[in-house]
Amino acid sequence: MTYSARPADHAMDDESVGMSYLNRAPRRLVTVYLPLAVFVFVLLFPFYWMTITALKPNDELTNFRDFNPLWPENPTLQHIRYLLFETSYPGWLLNTMLVSLGSTILSLIASVLGAYAIERIRFSGSRWIGLGIFLAYLVPPSILFIPLAVMIFKFGIYDSKLALIFTYPTFLIPFCTWLLMGYFRSIPYELEECALVDGASRWQILTKIMLPLSVPGLISAGIFAFTLSWNEFIYALTFIQSSENKTVPVGVLTELVRGDVYEWGALMAGALLGSLPVVLLYSFFVDYYVSSMTGAVKE
Repeated sequence: MTYSARPADHAMDDESVGMSYLNRAPRRLVTVYLPLAVFVFVLLFPFYWMTITALKPNDELTNFRDFNPLWPENPTLQHIRYLLFETSYPGWLLNTMLVSLGSTILSLIASVLGAYAIERIRFSGSRWIGLGIFLAYLVPPSILFIPLAVMIFKFGIYDSKLALIFTYPTFLIPFCTWLLMGYFRSIPYELEECALVDGASRWQILTKIMLPLSVPGLISAGIFAFTLSWNEFIYALTFIQSSENKTVPVGVLTELVRGDVYEWGALMAGALLGSLPVVLLYSFFVDYYVSSMTGAVKE
């Protein structure tokens, strides 16, 4: 007497062959290695091009007939030496770091308070306020810098790092608040309700329960805010005039391009060195960043 296979047996068979199609080398090459190679090439080629351009002497930069365009035949550090010791690039790098850190800290403080109030206190109209905050992020910065310039002049902080530290949160706070709202929403409400029953205040719940559980979300929002501040150009170009107060994006463009003369070696060296802090930041906190994208505390 024969018995038909049970549904559970079919499920086990399906699971056992779920990824078996990758066992064959041609399929694995087409579905895994080829897309991965294209992705890595597109991602890393700009850094490779900046590196070889920064190491090429001036006579190799545009002479592709006599020299290999993809490799420096006579590598030199003259462009990096010129950038670090004959320009104000170290000061620009320090200014960018201070402005990015200051604006990120201010934005995170305001965003944590706003996101917690909108998502956890449950007052009337909180959803509409959250939507309004997100829509505020969609406003182009080029529209805001004119009224902000009037305020900067009235406060007397034009051509100073404070002008950027106080204006960058105008586009960082809406984005960070929207991001943290989603993360706070994924934390079980039972934790907060138990704390309220035990007599904890809202401030104690925020500082002792919500923030420790929200470390991945805070790091993710901080990385985004730091990156946006680091690469911002319009406000830095508008509110900063003196060379010693410029940031890297503005300083590299305005000081290393003189009329129709582009110092390509120094430009690429400045772009490469200016991108390294952000790359290091992502590499150190990539685990927290991934966990913030996959969810928070499970019930």
